Amino acid sequence: MDSAHGHTPAAWTGVIIAFIGFCVAGAFMVMANPVGFWAGMALLALSAVVGGAMSAAGLGKPKAQSLPAVAPEAVASEV
Repeated sequence: MDSAHGHTPAAWTGVIIAFIGFCVAGAFMVMANPVGFWAGMALLALSAVVGGAMSAAGLGKPKAQSLPAVAPEAVASEV
């Protein structure tokens, strides 16, 4: 089974924006600046939107292909 967990441009972009958002929110939390903290939290929300949009645009993990249907006669002949 091929695994592409997280190895897509959509995933990388979403994680990088989220990491920056966490760093911004954490720094401003320590500095007791609520406006900066909420700006970092807005970056976190933006990361989900950007990652989802990129995935919808085809830059995420490809959809799994459905398995071909097996004729009942083929299954019965194997038994």
